[in-house]
Amino acid sequence: MAELGSKGVTAGKIASNVQKKLTRAQEKVLQKLGKADETKDEQFEQCVQNFNKQLSEGTRLQKDLRTYLASVKAMHEASKKLTECLQEVYEPDWPGRDDTNKIAENNDLLWTDFHQKLVDQALLTMDTYLGQFPDIKSRIAKRGRKLVDYDSARHHFEALQTAKKKDETKIAKAEEELVKAQKVFEEMNVDLQEELPSLWNSRVGFYVNTFQSIAGLEENFHKEMSKLNQNLHDVLLGLDKQYSGNAFPVKAQPSDSTPAKANKSPSPPPDGSPITSPETKTVNHELEPSTLEAPGASIPKSPSQSSLPAVVVETFPPTVNGTVEGGASSERADMPPGFLFKVQAMHDYTATDSDELQLKAGDVVLVIPFENPEEQDEGWLMGVKESDWIQRKELDQCRGVFPENFTERVQ
Repeated sequence: MAELGSKGVTAGKIASNVQKKLTRAQEKVLQKLGKADETKDEQFEQCVQNFNKQLSEGTRLQKDLRTYLASVKAMHEASKKLTECLQEVYEPDWPGRDDTNKIAENNDLLWTDFHQKLVDQALLTMDTYLGQFPDIKSRIAKRGRKLVDYDSARHHFEALQTAKKKDETKIAKAEEELVKAQKVFEEMNVDLQEELPSLWNSRVGFYVNTFQSIAGLEENFHKEMSKLNQNLHDVLLGLDKQYSGNAFPVKAQPSDSTPAKANKSPSPPPDGSPITSPETKTVNHELEPSTLEAPGASIPKSPSQSSLPAVVVETFPPTVNGTVEGGASSERADMPPGFLFKVQAMHDYTATDSDELQLKAGDVVLVIPFENPEEQDEGWLMGVKESDWIQRKELDQCRGVFPENFTERVQ
């Protein structure tokens, strides 16, 4: 009996929500046709325009900041490889070897510290700043829906009052619904009227703090890096003075009966296999005719390479389960119809309507298209939780809309 009661409540709620959507759609059509007046608030609309502009600017700044951080990381790796190369070619008997090792170590630490401070003082602050927008955006959308409900209730009440045959019972009920709709709308409206201007004004201080932090970190980083570069310059200057003219001394002079060796051949591998000088080529790529050896031309080789065969290495694209990676993927039979891509919730989201998804941070959602594209609001996606889909729940029962800014694309 309890189960039957629960199903009855659920069915009643679904029916109520369907009726609510139909009423809203009908009211919007009447307003567009000019057959019903629409409540307007120019001051609030200006606040919404400012909000959207602020969100767009913040999203762009976040994207560019992530690109900047990726570039810093790439420069760190390139700088690290360059200093490692210097350490390898710097011979043990050259003066300043210990100094070059120390400079390389400090160089790596300086890049690491610079990147981490950018994350802590700029990126995390940026994420926190943008984290407040999704909730407010969903509340703005909900306010819009409640405003339509209010207008619809107002028009219904007015129609009953002006009808030739008045039904006092219906009029009383319509008035009660109007008062209720007005109260819900005004509560949301008052809160947003206070929050939106405050959020808009906060952008100035946020931009100042963000770019001041970046500029200060860059200034300190380049100042310290300049000192390391000066130290490296002094070390190499000392090496150049000691071995001026590139007249490098030989530790042991060969005897007259022993010819001097111009180059030292590399030691063979431990397993005794011959040394090879690999030359790589890419599959489906041939050398241009201009790069081929001309008849009679001789290319000088080092003593260690002159008599060694070249090994041709062909590289192939990686495969996953027998399929070439990067190729066109076939339709996923294990996904809901029309599956587009996956996203993961970065923040909790509390559903405010029956057609919305309740999300917890970490939830994976399979994004699908709207049945009617005109119903899609900007910044909202339609999807079904991956956990619900795996349990083979009915698509109509588990799908719903959710704010895109609460998620991050993972596929």
